[in-house]
Amino acid sequence: MEIQHLDDYSPAKLASLALAPSKGRTDSQEGRWSPPEKPPVAEDWRAINSRRNAKWWYAAFHNVTAMVGAGVLSLPFAMSELGWGVGVTVLVLSWIITVYTLWQMVEMHEIVPGKRFDRYHELGQHAFGEKLGLWIIVPQQLVVEVGLNIVYMVTGGQSLQKFHDMVCDDRCRRIKLPYFIMIFASVQFVLSQLPNFHSISSISLVAAVMSVSYSAIAWIASADHHKHNSAEVDYSLRATTTPGKVFDFLGGLGDVAFTYAGHNVVLEIQATIPSTPDKPSKKPMWKGVVVAYIIIAACYFPVALVGYWAFGNQVDENILITLNKPKWLIALANMMVVVHVVGSYQVYAMPVFDMIETVLVKKFWFTPDLRLRLISRTIYVAFTMFIAMTFPFFSELLSFFGGFAYAPTTYFLPCIMWLIICKPKRFSLSWFANWVRIKLEVTAHTNFLSSIECLCLTFQFFCLVHVLSDVHFYWSAADDTGTDWRPPADHFEDQDIQILPRLPWFKPYIR
Repeated sequence: MEIQHLDDYSPAKLASLALAPSKGRTDSQEGRWSPPEKPPVAEDWRAINSRRNAKWWYAAFHNVTAMVGAGVLSLPFAMSELGWGVGVTVLVLSWIITVYTLWQMVEMHEIVPGKRFDRYHELGQHAFGEKLGLWIIVPQQLVVEVGLNIVYMVTGGQSLQKFHDMVCDDRCRRIKLPYFIMIFASVQFVLSQLPNFHSISSISLVAAVMSVSYSAIAWIASADHHKHNSAEVDYSLRATTTPGKVFDFLGGLGDVAFTYAGHNVVLEIQATIPSTPDKPSKKPMWKGVVVAYIIIAACYFPVALVGYWAFGNQVDENILITLNKPKWLIALANMMVVVHVVGSYQVYAMPVFDMIETVLVKKFWFTPDLRLRLISRTIYVAFTMFIAMTFPFFSELLSFFGGFAYAPTTYFLPCIMWLIICKPKRFSLSWFANWVRIKLEVTAHTNFLSSIECLCLTFQFFCLVHVLSDVHFYWSAADDTGTDWRPPADHFEDQDIQILPRLPWFKPYIR
């Protein structure tokens, strides 16, 4: 056996051999060692695009489930805040604008030949850049999707509680809301283990049918109520003071925007549809969107207009609460709401699951298996359940805080990306329509912030000052009158002290 002499190795060669470990070592010119790269992981484990065999009707009922949420039941209340003229205008314009922006997103899904933007943030990265696109899209998309999941936890628990109370009719022991939220969450713990979007198709279909059904019950029962009580209806605005009208107007806009959050999952829905150069996915997707928006109009407009026509400014935030008769029908409608939000929760949770698992697998080298799905999704459902139980008034806050995310992701971010990616000819109809849409939305947000700042200064809206001075207070929903702050010695613990115009999105009391 021939023995090599040490002189056969250069100093650099010796340094590289000394630094490299015995297994998997690599030589470099500078004598530094780096571990071998992680082999690429197949994409068949991902929650969004692991299966691409959906049809156009899948897109239809997925969009109905995502759009026609429990928020449709608050539209009569939004009408009572806006009035007939403004309310109808906002409803019609919102429907038209969201159809247009949804069409833009469907078209941009395959705007680059040979590539599909299966997620909202991927399209944002293409438009704004790899890093900036993530920072612009992901935070807002998460606010919408996680926020809606928390709202659906609360809504499911409230509807279960309403069903229980109506069926028992004071014969059963009253159960607190957190327990019903836990019951609703127990279903989500199981369903969240379904691997991908395609696996929840049957659940989404049932949810879509339930949403159409309880919407029909809401407006038909309202019309029947008006038939016997038409003389008692008052259509004046709920607020009587200028600040109250401003807050109600903003709250009404937030309630309407809340009902059009489906843009945040539209690319993920389209990702489940197969695509070829001859038959791109945008054709069946757009067909499904058209059918879905016809159904959405058939749900939104009758509920909003007939509900307000029947009850006027006395309608509650949830019209099913205002409707108490016939009890069996309203109890059935509440159970339909429960079934619907079970499916809606999964539709909005699936993109979040996809984000969480993608980060864990690609950044932290977790193995994409059942154990990862079981742990990550269980923790997420537990988190939304905990927030829902801790803040059962979260849905009231969402029309305020969530408005900052709902409006951009639905109304004008698609327009901005369209201008950047498609580059329509200057002063063309497409260019003009998108710029008008963007400027109107930015102006609305600026006026919104200015109104909040002005009203805060006018009414000394900084509660911390009053907390430090040991003043007990809480919001009053009785009327729009205001009184001075009073210390605890001047009132009983449960006495209603009216201190500010009613905030439509903030109902809980603070002590």
